[in-house]
Amino acid sequence: MARPLLPDGLWAEIAPLLPPERAKPKGGRPRTSDRAALTGILFVLRSGTPWELLPREMGCGSGMTCWRRLRDWQKAGVWDRLQHALLDRLGRQNGIDFSRASLDSASIAAKGGPATGPNPTDRGKPGTKRHILTDAKGIPLALKLTGANVHDSRMLEAVVDAVPPIRSCWGPPRKRPLKLHADKAYDHRRCRQALTRRRIQPRIARRGIESSQRLGRRRWVVERTLAWFAQFRRLAIRYERRTDIHLAFSTLAAALIVWRFIERWFC
Repeated sequence: MARPLLPDGLWAEIAPLLPPERAKPKGGRPRTSDRAALTGILFVLRSGTPWELLPREMGCGSGMTCWRRLRDWQKAGVWDRLQHALLDRLGRQNGIDFSRASLDSASIAAKGGPATGPNPTDRGKPGTKRHILTDAKGIPLALKLTGANVHDSRMLEAVVDAVPPIRSCWGPPRKRPLKLHADKAYDHRRCRQALTRRRIQPRIARRGIESSQRLGRRRWVVERTLAWFAQFRRLAIRYERRTDIHLAFSTLAAALIVWRFIERWFC
């Protein structure tokens, strides 16, 4: 039996975060419900289908209707709040491991728009870089987007500071891991000093000293999480020229990955 695009449990988490539905106009067409529009958004995210080819038989309304909801909900901060709420739910059950974290990035081709740049690994073609910070299990805690030509080390502080305060089963909310693992791209004094100021123990591979054969012992979880993002076909290539739309898709994908951990943890 195929899994539903929008499980009831996930909808129960999202529904309280959505703005109140507008009243239907008199004499006009019935307004597409928020749940139906969200189902259409998830279908586009998972399948990569263009908005204009969204199947009408799904009952999700037109592709433009779903696009507008995605835009409006991103502007209202729904996806960030959803990600935070799901992380809090895991944290209250001791489901997040702050003993160590891993940081890495991945570049994807882009059609253009802000937060893009010439990709040095793809013959200078336009690209966007996705920076991810995960806990010891690979749960995405923070996400940032930049142009593909932005060096990884320049985003270390921004990504670390983007982790929200997450509730735990005891004590105050936490947002700082004890250790941070990163590859040789972050082997700079400013990166180590930035982590030390935040009371995070740096575990950064040193160029010319450490062998590459042992670098993935702790960092493989973030590589796996980046691969999970690539499984969402709408994120394999950046089709959206608007950064807010691509960020909305990316944040929603991060929330769906966290939801998988919740299903595994609670079910």
